[in-house]
Amino acid sequence: MRLLPLGMAATLPIMQPARAQSLWDMMNQTRTLSDAEQQANSAAAIQAIDTVEPILSYDTANNLQMAIAQYEPFVARGGWEQVPQETYGVTMGVNRDGVVQLKRRLISSADMAMVERVDEAMDAQTDAALRRFQARHGLQVSGQVDEATWYALNVPAETRLHQLRLNLLRVQNMASALADRYVVVNIPAAFIEVVEGGMVQRRHTAVVGRIDRQTPILKSRIHQINFNPYWNVPVSIIRRDLIKYMNENPNYLTEQKIRILDGNGQELQPSQINWQTEEAVNYRFRQDPGPQNSMGNVKINFHNPHAVYLHDTPTKGLFGENARFYSSGCVRVDQVQDFVGWVLRDNGDWGPGEVTNVFATGERKDVEVTNPPEIHTTYISAWANRNGVVSFRDDVYEFDMAGKVSFDA
Repeated sequence: MRLLPLGMAATLPIMQPARAQSLWDMMNQTRTLSDAEQQANSAAAIQAIDTVEPILSYDTANNLQMAIAQYEPFVARGGWEQVPQETYGVTMGVNRDGVVQLKRRLISSADMAMVERVDEAMDAQTDAALRRFQARHGLQVSGQVDEATWYALNVPAETRLHQLRLNLLRVQNMASALADRYVVVNIPAAFIEVVEGGMVQRRHTAVVGRIDRQTPILKSRIHQINFNPYWNVPVSIIRRDLIKYMNENPNYLTEQKIRILDGNGQELQPSQINWQTEEAVNYRFRQDPGPQNSMGNVKINFHNPHAVYLHDTPTKGLFGENARFYSSGCVRVDQVQDFVGWVLRDNGDWGPGEVTNVFATGERKDVEVTNPPEIHTTYISAWANRNGVVSFRDDVYEFDMAGKVSFDA
């Protein structure tokens, strides 16, 4: 996982002629890793990326500069080779064509140590290297070359260098203007950092805006927590989604416990709306609190002109996916009770026990935050840490392609 030694780019390993295999060699090629060995390889991969320096920091900027210095001569020599499609589905104990190229690719990015001979065996060392690669790219750490992993392996080194240069400028622009206590939503990584005293206190997996409904870049302060909230459906979602859903299933609103209210607060029945038109946008649609509520147990408010916020979700399975771009601009937070407990830390009467209790009881309650932390939603698609580990994410909103360094926030 460490940055490439400067000389490595010049000499990629070459496959040597086949030699007679011992009985041990043949047995080792076909064995599978035990659960404990797989967990150990995954834990090592996660540990390498889980350092305490914030993504928006001078430490990260310095680490990015070192990464750029390593990548530049490597790219000048042609970068790394492509991994063939034959590697799809490769995992420990499944040997097939393309594993030689896979190993050379993992060695060239320093995920795997140099070896005396590169062969076609998908062995324990390659499993560990593949898991490190997956961790660095925000993929499921499975030890298998799935589709997302294959695509990440085949992003050219030149593209990765371009990301490093752009993101160095982005980090440098923001590092000097941060409070002591703040939250960062990194959109392309779909994760959240909770930072205090210059160190990351915890990280949370997130779900952010889809490509056509992007999470905006902004800076604000978290000022209010709504426990077990109502969800007032935005007009944009009424127009884009809700009308379509009602035409497909006339019972949709009833099933989702969404009520229709007119300007006087009087409830209407779905049958009173003409769903073949956009009449519905003239009314307010409010979802009752409860397990099916789109915001789950909590909504986290910060002032902004985009009407976006952080929130819980009943669809927690999305947090386990590689690409977590499903929302309409708002941000869903995994392990949200811990996040809320940190936000309300200075409120005195709100500890982890109180947060868990109000989640369990379903009580409607609004709490003003005593010490509102800053929140930054931003776009960092490449960074490096003190372990020398370089992480990359896909350019989901194509801001890297456009060469954007600063954003209106």
